Amino acid sequence: MLNVMRLRMLCELHRRGTLAEVAHALSYTPSAVSQQLSLLERETGVSLFERVGRGVRLTDDAVGLVAHAEAVLARLEQAESELAAAQPDVRGTLRVASFQTVVVELVPPALTLLAERHPRLQVEIGHREVGPAYEGLLSHRFDVILGEEYPGLPGEIRTGVDRQDLVRDRLCLAVPATGPWSASPGVLADLTAAPWAMDPPATPTGDWSRAVCRAAGFEPRVAFENADPLLQAHLVRSGHAVAFIPALIAGRHGDGVRLIGLPGDPHRTLHTAVRAGRAGHPAVRAFRAALAEVAGERVATPLAGWLAGRDA
Repeated sequence: MLNVMRLRMLCELHRRGTLAEVAHALSYTPSAVSQQLSLLERETGVSLFERVGRGVRLTDDAVGLVAHAEAVLARLEQAESELAAAQPDVRGTLRVASFQTVVVELVPPALTLLAERHPRLQVEIGHREVGPAYEGLLSHRFDVILGEEYPGLPGEIRTGVDRQDLVRDRLCLAVPATGPWSASPGVLADLTAAPWAMDPPATPTGDWSRAVCRAAGFEPRVAFENADPLLQAHLVRSGHAVAFIPALIAGRHGDGVRLIGLPGDPHRTLHTAVRAGRAGHPAVRAFRAALAEVAGERVATPLAGWLAGRDA
């Protein structure tokens, strides 16, 4: 009988490409991973990898074995989920990864609901951006992750993952309530000279923000480059920048920020994702239900107006 943990290591090697990354993902040393994979070769009686420089490459036999191993791991998780569902209450530890705006706005009230309804369920939250969160999900480091998708930037389709959309969150232009940039622009290009707060390029939020400005006919002057939406909103409130802000966090900034609707009324989509074999686990279902309830109670954020399109 093939060893399940060694099969999981092989799956990780197929996904990550190096023994060092497998070791980091599974909290082993690289030498321990190498030893376990060598034992798997002996169990199978076939060559599973070839040396390529300082790295390794899976053979065709190994790639075929990975497909079977992933199916086995999914079925084992499904069995665990069915056993948990047969218990009288929801319990255990649920490991969740989420990016900042959801952790700030949706997760705390969802945890309150879970504590009331399922007191034996413990939830651990890790702050991760979407890419690393998915890596952690596939490595079994997390049970549930929260992700986001920006307009025109569809996320990667991942096999073996169950995704559920949670809420559509309006993306708005945020300008200060007072100061030199507080006047309502007629079109986005009126802010060509403004100092912008934006996420770095080569990130979904940063790429989307720059694309919106370029479509309006200008390159934004990014005075504050950071990946913290709460800091960006604070820079707007203090009068030092303008920014694109998700409506989900806009309520935290009161009268200091004026929100203006963008042409086309763009939204980002927030979603949860779990490994397919764990989608039926009662802890996962309870967490998703609590999040959906909280998201459904959100009140639409009022806007100060709407920008016209570029040619208006």
